[in-house]
Amino acid sequence: MAPRRQYVQPFSPIAVWARRFAFFSIPVALLAVIVERTGIFEIYPVLATFGAALVLAGLAVLLGFLALIVIWFTGDGGAGRAVIAILLGLMLLAYPGYLGAKAYRLPAIYDITTDPYDPPRFEAVARLRGRDANPVSYPGLATFNQQRRTWPDIEPVDTQVNALTTYDTAMAIVTKHKWRIVDARPPQQATRREGRIEAIAQSPIMGFRDDVVIRVRPTGNASARVDVRSSSRYGFHDFGANASRVTALIDEIDDAASPDKIERAARRAARQAQQKQQQQQQQKPAANQPAKR
Repeated sequence: MAPRRQYVQPFSPIAVWARRFAFFSIPVALLAVIVERTGIFEIYPVLATFGAALVLAGLAVLLGFLALIVIWFTGDGGAGRAVIAILLGLMLLAYPGYLGAKAYRLPAIYDITTDPYDPPRFEAVARLRGRDANPVSYPGLATFNQQRRTWPDIEPVDTQVNALTTYDTAMAIVTKHKWRIVDARPPQQATRREGRIEAIAQSPIMGFRDDVVIRVRPTGNASARVDVRSSSRYGFHDFGANASRVTALIDEIDDAASPDKIERAARRAARQAQQKQQQQQQQKPAANQPAKR
Protein backbone atom coordinates (compact mmCIF):
# COMPACT_ATOMS: atom_id res chain seq x y z
CA MET A 1 0.00 0.00 0.00
CA ALA A 2 1.50 3.31 -1.11
CA PRO A 3 2.08 5.85 1.67
CA ARG A 4 -0.34 8.74 1.76
CA ARG A 5 1.15 12.06 0.85
CA GLN A 6 0.49 14.87 3.31
CA TYR A 7 -0.25 18.22 1.73
CA VAL A 8 1.77 21.09 3.20
CA GLN A 9 0.36 24.52 2.54
CA PRO A 10 3.12 26.81 1.22
CA PHE A 11 3.90 30.02 3.05
CA SER A 12 3.90 33.29 1.20
CA PRO A 13 7.54 34.39 0.81
CA ILE A 14 6.41 38.01 1.00
CA ALA A 15 4.93 37.39 4.46
CA VAL A 16 8.13 35.65 5.57
CA TRP A 17 10.29 38.61 4.50
CA ALA A 18 7.85 41.10 6.01
CA ARG A 19 8.21 39.49 9.41
CA ARG A 20 11.99 39.33 9.04
CA PHE A 21 12.16 43.06 8.30
CA ALA A 22 9.91 43.79 11.28
CA PHE A 23 11.96 41.68 13.69
CA PHE A 24 15.23 43.16 12.47
CA SER A 25 14.01 46.76 12.79
CA ILE A 26 13.58 46.43 16.57
CA PRO A 27 17.24 45.71 17.52
CA VAL A 28 18.39 48.40 15.07
CA ALA A 29 16.16 50.95 16.85
CA LEU A 30 17.36 49.76 20.26
CA LEU A 31 20.96 50.10 19.07
CA ALA A 32 20.31 53.75 18.18
CA VAL A 33 18.84 54.42 21.64
CA ILE A 34 21.76 52.70 23.40
CA VAL A 35 24.35 54.61 21.37
CA GLU A 36 22.68 57.96 22.14
CA ARG A 37 22.22 57.30 25.85
CA THR A 38 25.81 56.14 26.32
CA GLY A 39 27.18 59.09 24.33
CA ILE A 40 29.44 56.92 22.16
CA PHE A 41 28.75 58.96 19.02
CA GLU A 42 27.23 62.31 18.22
CA ILE A 43 23.70 62.76 16.95
CA TYR A 44 24.19 62.06 13.25
CA PRO A 45 25.19 58.36 13.46
CA VAL A 46 22.31 57.89 15.91
CA LEU A 47 19.81 59.46 13.52
CA ALA A 48 21.17 57.40 10.63
CA THR A 49 20.78 54.18 12.65
CA PHE A 50 17.29 55.07 13.83
CA GLY A 51 16.36 56.12 10.29
CA ALA A 52 17.45 52.69 9.04
CA ALA A 53 15.18 51.10 11.65
CA LEU A 54 12.24 53.20 10.42
CA VAL A 55 12.94 52.19 6.81
CA LEU A 56 12.92 48.54 7.82
CA ALA A 57 9.69 49.04 9.75
CA GLY A 58 8.10 50.80 6.77
CA LEU A 59 9.12 47.97 4.45
CA ALA A 60 7.68 45.45 6.92
CA VAL A 61 4.32 47.25 6.89
CA LEU A 62 4.22 47.53 3.09
CA LEU A 63 5.24 43.91 2.54
CA GLY A 64 2.78 42.80 5.23
CA PHE A 65 -0.16 44.43 3.44
CA LEU A 66 1.08 43.13 0.08
CA ALA A 67 1.36 39.63 1.52
CA LEU A 68 -2.23 39.77 2.80
CA ILE A 69 -3.44 40.75 -0.67
CA VAL A 70 -1.49 37.93 -2.31
CA ILE A 71 -2.66 35.42 0.30
CA TRP A 72 -6.26 36.47 -0.32
CA PHE A 73 -5.99 35.49 -3.99
CA THR A 74 -3.63 32.50 -3.80
CA GLY A 75 -4.70 30.91 -0.52
CA ASP A 76 -1.09 30.52 0.65
CA GLY A 77 -0.23 30.47 4.34
CA GLY A 78 1.51 33.21 6.25
CA ALA A 79 -1.33 35.56 7.12
CA GLY A 80 -0.30 35.50 10.79
CA ARG A 81 3.26 36.44 9.91
CA ALA A 82 2.04 39.30 7.76
CA VAL A 83 -0.17 40.62 10.57
CA ILE A 84 2.73 40.41 13.05
CA ALA A 85 4.95 42.34 10.64
CA ILE A 86 2.31 45.06 10.23
CA LEU A 87 1.74 45.44 13.96
CA LEU A 88 5.46 45.57 14.85
CA GLY A 89 6.16 48.02 12.05
CA LEU A 90 3.32 50.33 13.07
CA MET A 91 4.42 50.21 16.71
CA LEU A 92 7.89 51.42 15.73
CA LEU A 93 6.52 54.06 13.36
CA ALA A 94 4.03 55.40 15.94
CA TYR A 95 6.58 57.51 17.84
CA PRO A 96 7.96 59.33 14.76
CA GLY A 97 4.39 59.83 13.60
CA TYR A 98 3.53 61.42 16.94
CA LEU A 99 6.55 63.73 16.66
CA GLY A 100 5.57 64.63 13.12
CA ALA A 101 2.11 65.67 14.30
CA LYS A 102 3.69 67.84 17.02
CA ALA A 103 6.09 69.39 14.53
CA TYR A 104 3.13 70.38 12.36
CA ARG A 105 1.40 72.15 15.26
CA LEU A 106 4.38 73.73 17.04
CA PRO A 107 6.89 76.37 15.87
CA ALA A 108 10.28 75.22 14.60
CA ILE A 109 12.41 76.48 17.51
CA TYR A 110 14.93 74.75 19.78
CA ASP A 111 15.70 77.35 22.48
CA ILE A 112 13.26 78.40 25.23
CA THR A 113 13.88 81.06 27.87
CA THR A 114 11.99 83.12 30.42
CA ASP A 115 14.12 86.22 29.69
CA PRO A 116 14.74 87.00 26.00
CA TYR A 117 16.46 90.34 26.69
CA ASP A 118 19.06 88.96 29.11
CA PRO A 119 18.83 85.17 28.72
CA PRO A 120 20.81 82.97 31.12
CA ARG A 121 24.11 82.09 29.49
CA PHE A 122 25.59 78.64 28.96
CA GLU A 123 29.14 78.63 30.30
CA ALA A 124 30.21 75.19 31.53
CA VAL A 125 27.79 73.45 29.18
CA ALA A 126 29.13 75.41 26.21
CA ARG A 127 32.45 73.60 26.50
CA LEU A 128 30.69 70.25 26.16
CA ARG A 129 28.95 71.03 22.89
CA GLY A 130 30.36 69.60 19.69
CA ARG A 131 31.43 71.52 16.64
CA ASP A 132 28.21 70.75 14.78
CA ALA A 133 25.94 71.59 17.72
CA ASN A 134 23.54 74.51 17.87
CA PRO A 135 25.08 77.85 18.91
CA VAL A 136 25.07 78.65 22.61
CA SER A 137 23.94 82.23 21.99
CA TYR A 138 20.20 82.87 22.15
CA PRO A 139 18.61 83.05 18.66
CA GLY A 140 16.89 86.39 19.36
CA LEU A 141 13.51 88.07 19.67
CA ALA A 142 12.09 86.39 16.55
CA THR A 143 12.36 83.06 18.34
CA PHE A 144 10.88 84.53 21.51
CA ASN A 145 7.91 85.93 19.59
CA GLN A 146 7.12 82.42 18.32
CA GLN A 147 7.54 81.10 21.85
CA ARG A 148 5.25 83.77 23.28
CA ARG A 149 2.45 83.01 20.81
CA THR A 150 2.53 79.28 21.60
CA TRP A 151 3.45 79.28 25.30
CA PRO A 152 2.41 82.64 26.80
CA ASP A 153 2.65 81.31 30.37
CA ILE A 154 6.44 80.90 30.30
CA GLU A 155 7.62 83.73 32.54
CA PRO A 156 10.22 84.30 35.29
CA VAL A 157 9.45 83.15 38.82
CA ASP A 158 9.45 85.79 41.58
CA THR A 159 9.79 84.12 44.98
CA GLN A 160 9.09 85.57 48.42
CA VAL A 161 12.06 83.82 50.04
CA ASN A 162 15.74 84.76 49.92
CA ALA A 163 17.97 83.86 46.98
CA LEU A 164 19.90 81.08 48.76
CA THR A 165 16.70 79.29 49.79
CA THR A 166 15.36 79.66 46.25
CA TYR A 167 18.64 78.28 44.88
CA ASP A 168 18.49 75.28 47.24
CA THR A 169 14.91 74.64 46.13
CA ALA A 170 15.90 74.69 42.46
CA MET A 171 18.86 72.40 43.18
CA ALA A 172 16.59 69.91 44.94
CA ILE A 173 14.24 69.87 41.94
CA VAL A 174 17.10 69.33 39.48
CA THR A 175 18.41 66.49 41.64
CA LYS A 176 14.94 64.95 41.80
CA HIS A 177 14.75 64.89 38.00
CA LYS A 178 18.18 63.18 37.92
CA TRP A 179 19.65 65.66 35.50
CA ARG A 180 23.43 65.70 35.20
CA ILE A 181 24.67 68.82 37.00
CA VAL A 182 27.64 70.33 35.18
CA ASP A 183 28.13 73.49 37.24
CA ALA A 184 26.50 74.91 40.36
CA ARG A 185 27.24 78.25 42.01
CA PRO A 186 25.09 79.46 44.92
CA PRO A 187 24.12 83.13 45.13
CA GLN A 188 25.63 85.58 47.59
CA GLN A 189 23.22 87.98 49.20
CA ALA A 190 25.89 90.39 50.43
CA THR A 191 27.52 90.94 47.04
CA ARG A 192 24.28 90.46 45.07
CA ARG A 193 25.99 87.74 43.06
CA GLU A 194 23.56 85.57 41.14
CA GLY A 195 23.34 81.84 41.55
CA ARG A 196 23.61 79.46 38.59
CA ILE A 197 22.84 75.82 37.92
CA GLU A 198 23.83 74.26 34.60
CA ALA A 199 22.61 70.75 33.89
CA ILE A 200 22.02 68.27 31.09
CA ALA A 201 18.59 66.66 30.65
CA GLN A 202 17.78 63.73 28.38
CA SER A 203 14.60 63.04 26.46
CA PRO A 204 12.63 60.12 27.93
CA ILE A 205 12.78 57.72 24.97
CA MET A 206 15.71 58.46 22.67
CA GLY A 207 17.85 60.13 25.32
CA PHE A 208 18.66 63.24 23.26
CA ARG A 209 20.62 65.77 25.35
CA ASP A 210 19.18 69.20 26.11
CA ASP A 211 21.10 71.81 28.09
CA VAL A 212 19.42 73.65 30.97
CA VAL A 213 20.57 76.70 32.92
CA ILE A 214 18.80 78.16 35.97
CA ARG A 215 19.67 81.67 37.16
CA VAL A 216 18.73 82.93 40.64
CA ARG A 217 19.10 86.67 41.24
CA PRO A 218 18.49 88.36 44.59
CA THR A 219 15.88 91.11 44.33
CA GLY A 220 15.73 91.91 48.04
CA ASN A 221 16.57 90.51 51.46
CA ALA A 222 13.66 88.07 51.26
CA SER A 223 12.94 87.76 47.53
CA ALA A 224 14.55 86.45 44.38
CA ARG A 225 13.93 86.08 40.66
CA VAL A 226 14.45 82.79 38.82
CA ASP A 227 15.06 82.62 35.07
CA VAL A 228 15.31 79.35 33.16
CA ARG A 229 16.62 78.46 29.73
CA SER A 230 16.50 75.09 27.99
CA SER A 231 18.07 74.47 24.58
CA SER A 232 18.51 71.43 22.34
CA ARG A 233 22.05 70.66 21.29
CA TYR A 234 21.11 69.53 17.80
CA GLY A 235 18.29 70.13 15.37
CA PHE A 236 16.14 73.13 14.51
CA HIS A 237 12.93 71.69 16.01
CA ASP A 238 12.56 70.38 19.56
CA PHE A 239 8.91 69.24 19.19
CA GLY A 240 7.98 71.26 22.28
CA ALA A 241 10.34 69.38 24.63
CA ASN A 242 12.16 72.45 25.94
CA ALA A 243 8.95 74.40 26.49
CA SER A 244 7.44 71.51 28.44
CA ARG A 245 10.59 71.24 30.54
CA VAL A 246 10.74 74.97 31.32
CA THR A 247 7.02 75.12 32.11
CA ALA A 248 7.23 72.19 34.52
CA LEU A 249 10.38 73.57 36.13
CA ILE A 250 9.03 77.05 36.82
CA ASP A 251 5.80 75.57 38.17
CA GLU A 252 7.73 73.31 40.54
CA ILE A 253 9.99 76.14 41.72
CA ASP A 254 7.04 78.48 42.20
CA ASP A 255 5.20 75.85 44.22
CA ALA A 256 8.14 74.63 46.28
CA ALA A 257 9.59 78.09 47.03
CA SER A 258 6.44 79.46 48.66
CA PRO A 259 7.10 80.71 52.24
CA ASP A 260 4.50 78.36 53.74
CA LYS A 261 6.03 75.30 52.11
CA ILE A 262 9.55 76.37 53.07
CA GLU A 263 8.44 76.84 56.67
CA ARG A 264 6.76 73.43 56.74
CA ALA A 265 9.87 71.80 55.28
CA ALA A 266 12.04 73.50 57.92
CA ARG A 267 9.78 72.30 60.72
CA ARG A 268 9.80 68.79 59.27
CA ALA A 269 13.61 68.80 59.08
CA ALA A 270 13.83 70.08 62.67
CA ARG A 271 11.54 67.28 63.90
CA GLN A 272 13.56 64.67 62.06
CA ALA A 273 16.80 66.04 63.51
CA GLN A 274 15.30 66.01 67.03
CA GLN A 275 14.10 62.41 66.62
CA LYS A 276 17.51 61.34 65.37
CA GLN A 277 19.19 63.02 68.33
CA GLN A 278 16.83 61.27 70.77
CA GLN A 279 17.56 57.91 69.18
CA GLN A 280 21.29 58.50 69.53
CA GLN A 281 20.87 59.43 73.21
CA GLN A 282 18.86 56.25 73.84
CA GLN A 283 21.52 54.12 72.20
CA LYS A 284 24.38 55.59 74.28
CA PRO A 285 23.41 54.03 77.70
CA ALA A 286 23.03 50.64 76.10
CA ALA A 287 26.45 50.95 74.52
CA ASN A 288 28.07 52.03 77.83
CA GLN A 289 26.73 49.05 79.84
CA PRO A 290 29.41 46.42 80.62
CA ALA A 291 29.09 43.19 78.76
CA LYS A 292 27.68 40.24 80.73
CA ARG A 293 30.04 37.39 81.45
